[in-house]
Formats: sequence, structure tokens, C-alpha cells
Amino acid sequence: MAETTKARPTRTRKARTPAGRATAKGADAATLIAYYRQMLLIRRFEERAARAYTEAKIGGYCHLNLGEEATVVGLMSALRPTDYLFTNYREHGYALSKGIEARRVMAELYGRSTGVSKGWGGSMHMFDAEARLLGGYGIVGGQLPLATGAALAVSYKGGDEVVMCHMGEGTAAIGAFHESLNMAALWDLPVVFVIINNGLGMGTTVENSAAEPELWRRGSAYRMESARVDGNDVVAVHEAATVAVERARKESKPYLLEATSLRLKGHSVVDPARYRSKEEKEALKAADPLARMALELEETGILSHEDREKLDAEVTAEVEDAAAFADQSPHPDVSTLFDYTYATPVEGELRRLPADPVFQA
Repeated sequence: MAETTKARPTRTRKARTPAGRATAKGADAATLIAYYRQMLLIRRFEERAARAYTEAKIGGYCHLNLGEEATVVGLMSALRPTDYLFTNYREHGYALSKGIEARRVMAELYGRSTGVSKGWGGSMHMFDAEARLLGGYGIVGGQLPLATGAALAVSYKGGDEVVMCHMGEGTAAIGAFHESLNMAALWDLPVVFVIINNGLGMGTTVENSAAEPELWRRGSAYRMESARVDGNDVVAVHEAATVAVERARKESKPYLLEATSLRLKGHSVVDPARYRSKEEKEALKAADPLARMALELEETGILSHEDREKLDAEVTAEVEDAAAFADQSPHPDVSTLFDYTYATPVEGELRRLPADPVFQA
């Protein structure tokens, strides 16, 4: 179920699809199977990435989309290939759903030259101009002003592309959030801001950090249409995102969408999530969107148990292939360290490595 507030006047409406369900009421069987396969790919990919991190094949920070698969797929299915995406550091699933090959995503996690960002970005900083994924950002909210600027560029050029900008619930408390929404509303920019609300800013609940925990309501401060949707329901997310994207595309109006999507694990792979009680963890497991969708597809006769196992084996093989490809790929050469600092050559650019002398003889 989605709640929505209009810019003028403020009102609410219900989504067509019941909360927590992915049924043929909102999509045909082939579409539902495609959604399920993409969700399964993200799940198996993230599980494999978590394992690789424990094997010390992935360095730095690593934030997974485990439990958020329905939200990821529902959002990405509403975009055209020509639409732009800005996201935060929890981005692996979005890169996969934007059409980037699993091999290239995994290779980036491994820091290899065959990766999305040539191995220099890692888990948090994927960038692919061809796929129009314009970055994962490690700085909380760093993507919001950039997404707003990209939407201004689209508007200035008269294009019909849409910019989608993802963030976590904690980002809704920072200054750049309010500044970006204000500018987007003032200038009628084609941007969809999406809050992925997993209930916790690291280990702090939204209720303890936000005076208005229903974050979608903040759009009304800028007379911006906004909505909240159940992030465990891929069909409902797709429908809500389609409304937001088409408003941005056809009317050049910004939109704020909040998806409630609980992550199954801690904030990152090194977070044991001790702030959650045993009861909370059991409730999360019961709400697992992948398991619930698998059960419903089987019960409705859309995907048999045997076909589901076959699909799982196929996806697992794809992920294992990606891991093997990453493992066998070369590390980037040190000489390329500064190659992507600027888009175009900059006169006098400093390229001194830490061990190099300050002054050349």
C-alpha cells in the first residue's frame, strides 16, 4: 500500500497492489518471473560478495542490499536505459539492475582493472557513464546536489530523461536534502528523490532521530508530490516509481518517494547488528521479500518448485562465474592511479605518489 501527498492540495491515495504481495494483478507472469530472477541475482551476488569479504578479496567498506531486493528491482524497472541514476554506497544491486554485467560489478569489488570503475572505485564508488549510473557516493547526501544539477542540465537541454536519486533515511536529516528538494521544486526539475528507509541510520532508529519519522511527508514542505510505498512488494514499488518517473518526465516536476525496505543484515558486512533483538531478527526473516515472492509464485502456479530450483542454479552459476572472473582479472597498474581524477587534462595536475620526493632533482 502506498500513501501519497499531492503538492496542491495535500491528500492521500492508496496503491492498487496490497502491501507485501507481488501478484498478477499488477503484472503478467513473465514480468513477475523476470522481477524474481533479478531479485535472486542480487541476493546471490550479495551473499557471494559477503563471502569474498571474509576471504579478504574485497577491501574497504562493503554495504549490501540483502533484504532490499524488491525495492531495488521495482525502482529500476520504472526507468528507461537513458535515465540517469545517482545512488549512495549501498549500490551493488542498483548497478546490476541498471544492466551492468555481474562480472564487471564483482571485479570492481575486488579492485580489478576489469571493474566498472577500472578497480579504483571499489564497493562504494561505481560509475558507468554508458549505463548512466553516475556514481555511488560514500559521503552521506553527497549525491543529492549532483543529481539536482544533472536534472537542471536535462531541463536546460530540453531532454526527456529523468534523474533518479537514492538515499538512506538518515540523509533526509542533512542540509543538502532540504536544499536540493527546494531547488528542484523552485526550478521544476525532472528528478525523483527516493528515500530507502530501512528503519535504521546505522544503529539508530528513525523514530529516535527524526521529528517526523514518516519521511515522505517532508515533500509537502516544498509543495512536492510525494508517496510512501511498501518496499517488500516489487509490484507496488514499480507502480509507485512509475508514477513518480512519469510525472518527472512528462511534467518536469520533482517527486519524493519513500520505500520502507528493511535490510536483513547490519549496516555493513562488519556490523553484527547487536542493536537488534532476537524477535526483530525473526520478524525480518519472516518478511524476507525474496522468500515471500517465491512462495507466492509457486502457490499461484506461475513458477513451480522445480523451475525455481533450476533458476536458482542458473543464477548461482552466473554469480560464481563473476567471482572467478574477478579473481583472475589483473589489478590496475599504479601508473593509472591519476588517470581518472579529471575528465579532461588539467595543466599542472599533481601526480606525486606518497613515496616520491617533494622536489625533483
